[in-house]
Parts: sequence; C-alpha cells; structure tokens
Amino acid sequence: MSHPHVTSTRHRWQQALLAGVGGGLAVGLLVCETENLQWPLLLGSFGSSAVIVFGFPDSGFSKARNVVGAHVLCVFIGLLCLKLLGPAWWSAGLAVGLCIAAMIGTRVVHPPAGSNPLLVFALKPGWLFLISPALLGSLALVLLAWAWRRLAPHHRHET
Repeated sequence: MSHPHVTSTRHRWQQALLAGVGGGLAVGLLVCETENLQWPLLLGSFGSSAVIVFGFPDSGFSKARNVVGAHVLCVFIGLLCLKLLGPAWWSAGLAVGLCIAAMIGTRVVHPPAGSNPLLVFALKPGWLFLISPALLGSLALVLLAWAWRRLAPHHRHET
C-alpha cells in the first residue's frame, strides 16, 4: 500500500505533465498555423492563457466566454486608446486600467488578456488585429483545450 503523500505527489505531477503537454501542443499548433497560413493566430498573452486553461480547466478564468471575450475586449480597448489617444505612456496605462474595469464589469475576466493593450501599443496593429489573432487565436486555444480535456478526461488540477 502506498503512502498517501506519495500518491498525492505522483498524481499532482501526472496532472502537471498532462497540463504542460496539452498547453505546449496547443501553443505549438498556433505557432505552426501562424507560420504555415501566414495568418496570425498568436498573441504573447496566449502563453499565460494556456497555463490557466490547461492547468486549471475548472477555474472560472478558463471558461470559453472569459478567454475569448476578455482577449477580444482588451485588444479592442487597446486599439481604441492607441488610435484615439496616441502611443503615450499614460494612454497605455489607461488602456490597461480600462481593461481591468471592463473585464470585471462585464464578468469576462481572464487575467492574461490584461496584457493585450501593451501588445497593441508595442505592435501598433490595425483593427483587423481584433479578428486575427485576438478572436481566431483565442477561439482556437479554447477549442484545443476542450479537445485535450476530451482526450485526457481524468485531467483535473487540484490546488
């Protein structure tokens, strides 16, 4: 009979490895498709999103509406602030603050999306950035996480 601590530690590492493999595969596929299609499906914040959706799939932050909604909302706010206010330090800070308030107010909180305005200010993209990578990439990440959970149904992270 194994010791409960050993079983718990083994289980935690099994779940951690499943989350790491799933998240790594998902982000790798987004990179691959971005390169193959020359259609951007990747935001830097998706790495943090993968930690949440693969590592903590039962968290409210992992809900599809939160992941997709927050990424699109925060890219929109970032673009709006950049276009209307220009690339000043204070407009970038305002954009992040507005994202925090908007995510909480609309109940689509996904913390990694809070970095999206900073990506917008760094890259200075056009409005199509809302569709690709924000919408299409976050949808792809959510769908890949959903598929991974179907392939590894015993995957549940315990805190």
